[in-house]
Amino acid sequence: MELRIAAVAAGTAIVVALLVWYVVGFLMVSPSAVTPQATQRATPTAELTLQTVAGLGDGFSQPSWVSYLVKGKAGQWKHSTIFTLPAHALVHVTVYQFDGASGLRNPFLSKPQGVVGDTMTIDGKTADVLDPDLASHTFAVAAYHLVVPLEGVADDAPNQCEDAPCTMDKAHKTITFAFRTGKPGKYRWQCFVPCAAGFIYGFGGPMQTIGYMDGFLNVV
Repeated sequence: MELRIAAVAAGTAIVVALLVWYVVGFLMVSPSAVTPQATQRATPTAELTLQTVAGLGDGFSQPSWVSYLVKGKAGQWKHSTIFTLPAHALVHVTVYQFDGASGLRNPFLSKPQGVVGDTMTIDGKTADVLDPDLASHTFAVAAYHLVVPLEGVADDAPNQCEDAPCTMDKAHKTITFAFRTGKPGKYRWQCFVPCAAGFIYGFGGPMQTIGYMDGFLNVV
């Protein structure tokens, strides 16, 4: 009996230690904020350039999960999902989408909302809705009532990207849209497509870790 109690206690201690390691090592660690290129005019503007990738690859020390990357002012790709944007500004967003389609569980998210003109462009063509089955991720800011579905790369597309950051010669979709920031504050953004392979129902891991499929807009 004493051996059984000791074994249970040891097992419990290991589980608790693993949970603490996961929370402290991933959930409580945030990447540094990235400030995209901005122009001060009568109406401030900013350029936010992102890419979505199926996995980070060997070039990053973090887990190789599905992720967003952001382009810094010097043109380099950074693994961060915290973006500093000017208040009351027009933000032009370009997303290079290298990941395959997962499909939307809620077709309501297939229509771009909260963006200028209620439209986006996909490879240069204006669109006001996306076939839910073609979506790979979304870029959504609840506080701005903003949702943009991102079309995925076809499964049989040649020359697909395997290691991030991906280069423009790899198969991808280019999505552009624009939105307006409001007053200063910290606003959560996230992907609403459960795209975390290996986790129950696609949630967990990158879906709940800052730096992967969600982050913040620091509006200043």
